[in-house]
Amino acid sequence: MLSFFLFTGVLISLAILLCLYRAIVGPGVFNRVAALNVIGTKTILLLVVMGYYFERPDFFDIALLYAMLNFIGTLVASKYLEKGQLWS
Repeated sequence: MLSFFLFTGVLISLAILLCLYRAIVGPGVFNRVAALNVIGTKTILLLVVMGYYFERPDFFDIALLYAMLNFIGTLVASKYLEKGQLWS
């Protein structure tokens, strides 16, 4: 069973690398922001899988905190790209 979680973690890491390529080379700035959001989501999933693999329930709390930061960061980046400023 542990090899399944290890294999899943490796697959998620490869998906993160593919999204990183899209974030660097992306055709537009909105695609890059979306790719960074997907990287954040896959990182949360990777933290949960690592929590199961290492039998550490603390990783779930870290994943939840990272999810909130990822959501706030995406909102801030979207607002900045839409209006050109953060405060209005």
